[in-house]
Parts: sequence; C-alpha cells; structure tokens
Amino acid sequence: MMIYVKHIPKGPGCYIYKNKGGNVIYVGKAKSLQKRVRSYFQKNIKDAKTRLLISEIASIDYFVTSNEVEALILENNLIKHYKPRFNIDLKDSRRYAYILVTEEDFPRIIIARDKKQKGKYFGPFVNAQQRDNIIKALRSAFGLRTCRRFHKRPCLRQHIKVCSAPCSGAITREEYIKRIHKVERYLGGDAVDLIRELTDEMNVYTKTELFERSLILRNQIEALTTLYEKQKVERNICYDEDVINYVHEGDTVYLMLFNINKGVLATKHEFQFSYTQNFLEEFIVQYYAKNSVPKEILLPRKLKDDAIGPYLGSFRKKSVKLIVPKRGSKRELVQLVKYNIEEHFLEKARMLEELKSSLKLRRLPEVIECFDISHISGSHTVASMVQFRYGEADKSNYRRYKIKTVEGIDDYASIAEVVRRRYFRLKKESKILPDLIVIDGGKGQLMAAYEELRVLGLYIPIISLAKRNEEVFVPGRSEPVKMPRLSKGLKLLILIRDEAHRFAITYHKLLRKKGMLSDGL
Repeated sequence: MMIYVKHIPKGPGCYIYKNKGGNVIYVGKAKSLQKRVRSYFQKNIKDAKTRLLISEIASIDYFVTSNEVEALILENNLIKHYKPRFNIDLKDSRRYAYILVTEEDFPRIIIARDKKQKGKYFGPFVNAQQRDNIIKALRSAFGLRTCRRFHKRPCLRQHIKVCSAPCSGAITREEYIKRIHKVERYLGGDAVDLIRELTDEMNVYTKTELFERSLILRNQIEALTTLYEKQKVERNICYDEDVINYVHEGDTVYLMLFNINKGVLATKHEFQFSYTQNFLEEFIVQYYAKNSVPKEILLPRKLKDDAIGPYLGSFRKKSVKLIVPKRGSKRELVQLVKYNIEEHFLEKARMLEELKSSLKLRRLPEVIECFDISHISGSHTVASMVQFRYGEADKSNYRRYKIKTVEGIDDYASIAEVVRRRYFRLKKESKILPDLIVIDGGKGQLMAAYEELRVLGLYIPIISLAKRNEEVFVPGRSEPVKMPRLSKGLKLLILIRDEAHRFAITYHKLLRKKGMLSDGL
C-alpha cells in the first residue's frame, strides 16, 4: 500500500477508499493528497474507527483539483453520491414538525412532519407546545380557515370570530392572500417590520374612523407582539447566525446547532455520529451544502481547514464569519448550546448506555420498538407499535394494527401476529431494523414474539417488561434481569412501555366508538 501511496499527487483534491467489493467506504479532502493519505498508514493510529477503516481499504482512487475550495465542493458531491459508511451520516437525531402554509386558493397553516406536500415550510420547531401556540394564535388573529374542504355554510369558528369564512364569500381571495403573506412574513422572521407596518396601517384606519378594520389589525398586532416576545432572544441584531457546539464521549459525538433569525432563536437541530479526527469540519461541509448559510457562525473552536470559509461564501455569494467567541453574549450562546447537549442529549445517552450494559447488548439501542395488545374480553383486539429513537419518541414511525388471525382472548397469538407482520414487511422492503424490541408482558408474550423472529431468520435483541413488578425478561433465561428500581435504563423501558400502552388503548377506544356508532348505539 505504501508503494501505491507514492504515486498519489501532492496537490489538493479528494481521495476515495474502496473495500474488496469495490464499494466506496470513505471520501476525504486534502490540501496535499499524498501527505493526507500517507497519514492513515502510520503505526500510531489510536482512533478505533480509523483503524477499522484502514483494515477494510483495498484500493485508493483520487481526484485532483485546482484549489481547496474546489476540493471541498467535490468532496461534498462525492459523499452525497456514494454515501460512504465511514463518513458521518447527518441524519437529524430527532424529527421535528414544520409549519406548512398550504398551496391552495385559500391556504391553511397546518403541522407537517415531512416535506411531501406542496406549499411553504417554516421550521422545524423544537417545542411542540410553542409550535401549536403559534398556529393557534395566527389562525385566530388572521381568520384563517382550518377545514380541509369548504363547508356549504359558515361554521361555529366564523360565528365566534376566529375564521374569516371564505367558504361563504365573506372575504375575497385577494384580501385573504394578503393575510397569508403577513403570516409568512412573521414565520420567516420578519416580525419587527411587520408589526410596525400593521401599527401604521391601524392608525390610518383609526383616523379615518374605519374602526372595524382598525380592530382587526389591533388584534393581529397584539397576537404577533405576544408571540414575538415569547420567542425573542435578548440580543439586538439584524442578521442571521448559527451557533454550533458539541460534546465528544467515547466514539460518539453529540452536536447541536441553533439557528438564530435576526435575534430570534428559531430552530434547533441535534446530531449524533461516530467520532472522526475532523468531524466538525466534515459536519460543516455537509450541513451547509443542504441548508442556508448565515452571515455568522459561532463555533467552540477554530477550524483546522482555512478553505471552509471561502467554501461557505461560495454558497452565500458573500463572506461568512466563522467566530470562536472568548467572552460576552456570543460566548454565552455557545455555552448555552453545550448546556442543552448535556441536559437533553447526554441524559438519554446515559440511559441507553445503561440499557446496553444491563442487557449485555452488542450495540447501543439507538432505535427501540415496543409492542402492546389491547382488547375487552377478546373484542376489537388491536396492537400498537411505538418507536423511540435516541431515547425520544419518534411518532412519525408509530404503527397500529387490527389483529386479523386471532379469535377471542389470546395475547400470545396476537403478539406473534403483529411481530410477524411488522418484521416480515421490514425484511421484505430491506428497511433498517431496530436495535432492541420490547414486548409488554411476561415470558409467554416474549417467547411468542421471539419464535416469530426466528422463523423470519432475524436475530434482533428482544425483551419483555412485565407490569406487576416491572421485571425484565430475556429469551433463554427463567429469572428476570436484575435492574435497580431507580436505574435510568429501567425508567426508559417503563416510559416506552407506557407510551405503547397509551397508544394501543387510544386506538382500541376509537374502534369501539366506531363499532357503537355502526350498531346504532
């Protein structure tokens, strides 16, 4: 391998490592290709992930570029094309919902968990309650419709003055769209100028004694002002900035990025990935290739690569400031991000580490799926499956099932059916499997689920959690696993089990209600 390295050029460019099957396993960028590639084959490599990468390298390819900025752009394109497994995977560790302004004649504002619908998206929003409050306030203040289809006549919302009733022609489309534009301006961060303009407009209506229009604007101003004050970060700036910090524990990096839009803390993103020597540089290159680049980025340390600044500037068409603040409010913001990591991210990580240790798992249970059965005397039997990702509920991946093959009361057969259906489908579609399966119940439910996995040829770690004494059982062992009552790992399992139970009961009640209605009760 060292003989081959000598033939690699000394100038800037990108290098590609492939395994024996010819698959790209890593893409990197270097100021000097030969020097960078040679560094991988020194004897003093301590990083476990780098040693594993080196052990799988079978061949090296490279691209030469004119300068480092070109190399960064090329590196990003190659990573997006090949998706090498040793490069960091920038999947946001949590899925947050967006606010969507729909693309309709009379648009609505609704919650969206992905970007599949047509319209304008704002967010994502970290705090669900804050997001819901924003939607509720904007709908009410601007009289926006909520119905999917127009009713034939105005509904209760129009009578209590929280909808402008476009269904009845009470408002023209032109006037309605003006209101939507104001909502979009607020959601886009233009709160201060919008409130000022609305205030000026209200004063004009007051002077001309158009009091009804003035009252509408006053209500809009009050709603926007209240929302703005709740979100405001006490910093008077007129540009956008991002704040990045991280915590490195073992082989894992926990990283957070705050988006601050003209002084308002808008959104937060959380990432978790394997440690590499230049993880921060690699993160910035990948993240800003897909997201807007602000005027300023606050960082916890100086970047090792001077080309990243011009690289980011090429996206923004203006210079970008990469600042490592030493004191003042900017330093406090960087520390605030780290505090959030420690309070929210690492607490869940410690729970998962404890679960891994107590259950003797080979890998951290980053994705956990839990099943529960609900019925009354064998009628309307349903099952729920909830998914927790990095210790947090991922509601976009919740599933509910009607039990089809079981008559009467048979929890064992019901659990077997739902586990078979869930993982037969994942296997058939080559979807990613969970790191741990939790069954609500005792040893009987556990073995019913375990046997179904064996039939499918799947070897996913599986346990059950019995309600009576909160005992954890594993296949092949008659006694429960000893987990202290106050342990973080057991608390997480109970939280997940209770959520599966809640989700199953909710679905069961819905089916019972539909059944009663269909029976004429």
